[in-house]
Amino acid sequence: MADDAPRPPVQSVLELTPLNPAFRDDPHALLTPLREQFPMMRDEMGGSYLLTRYEDVRRIVTDLSLWRDPRKAEPAAVMTRRLVDQSEARPDGDDGMSILFLDDPDHARIRTPLAQALYKRVARSRPAVEKVVDETLDGLAGRDGFDLMSAFAVVIPIDVIAVILGVDTDRLTEFRDWSEGVVQSLNPMRNAEQTAHLERSGVALNDYMTNLIEMRRREPRDDLVSDMVALQAEGAALTDAEIRTNLSTLLVAGNLTTTDLIGNGVWLFMHHPDQLAALRANPGLINQAVEEILRYEPPVDITSRTASGEMEVRGCPVHRAQVMTVSLRSANRDESAFEAPQVFDITKKRTSHVAFGGGAHICIGAPLARLEAQVALGRLLTRFPNLRLADPEAPPAWRPLPFFRGLERLEMRI
Repeated sequence: MADDAPRPPVQSVLELTPLNPAFRDDPHALLTPLREQFPMMRDEMGGSYLLTRYEDVRRIVTDLSLWRDPRKAEPAAVMTRRLVDQSEARPDGDDGMSILFLDDPDHARIRTPLAQALYKRVARSRPAVEKVVDETLDGLAGRDGFDLMSAFAVVIPIDVIAVILGVDTDRLTEFRDWSEGVVQSLNPMRNAEQTAHLERSGVALNDYMTNLIEMRRREPRDDLVSDMVALQAEGAALTDAEIRTNLSTLLVAGNLTTTDLIGNGVWLFMHHPDQLAALRANPGLINQAVEEILRYEPPVDITSRTASGEMEVRGCPVHRAQVMTVSLRSANRDESAFEAPQVFDITKKRTSHVAFGGGAHICIGAPLARLEAQVALGRLLTRFPNLRLADPEAPPAWRPLPFFRGLERLEMRI
């Protein structure tokens, strides 16, 4: 590169995390110039190509020929290869592989029956979600204020997935603790106490799920674990370890991202009172509002794919086993795909966002996350018409978890 040539605002995907104060405070101050001037950038430190435009991101996530399995990435792809090391060092010692990191035929073999069972459950889960949300709101009534994250946004997805899985109510307190512990698997900056919580929770959750599968095999109930055991008995080629691992994946990935979806939504409405007024005037906008939250402030920053053969992107050759990291956050603000993308507007019908990825690996929990957010936000804002920030001038407390965007706390008054 010539000395007078423009330089990217970052050199690596690793700088696009909340550990970088500039990204934490305003991701788009870095993503916008990347998208406009360096839509495909080589990240030598992380070992991948970074793509930031909607057209390219959509192409990559929907290309069924590309690989997701980190074991197939070239050795230079150190950030992707680290997922292999983390999987091999799992504290529960389970040998099942998550569909997040599998390719066909194993991906389809596991995902197809899981999606079949999960989507049937979600389709009839609205009353259960409403019950969880209403009971949580009942516990907040009468207070002057509360931390939205710990008292509401964290609670809803954990309790909802517990109902769907069939966790016994007398184990719910333990289940909540394990759920919050295993989320630390996504935190590379965890301290010794958090690591101990992760290890303890991983073993306990693994043992609990093992026993739950066996119990449902003997005495089926109306829950997702029973559904999976029944599909296995009917011929679905699933091992118990694969059922256990992928139900646990639903728990870990789904809880964190849905928590952030709810928290980010409330934060946005508090800072866009015109949009809050529009929703209160027309509650039927809630579904569209959730989609706009997902576009404008998505919980997940990036995903990646690995080239399964020689290909070309933006005129640049990409060789077999090279990794392409795509910025979902940047794509969702691309001016070439969205009208006025920097404006949060729940009344505007938009191009489909990529907050849930796409293609064969589109987030399997997306329908449940949407349902939970629609119910949680709609009922929260209805129940507390005077809901407001405790300190409107306080800077947002973004959690320092790489590649996810959510709040550690959000103090409210009612």
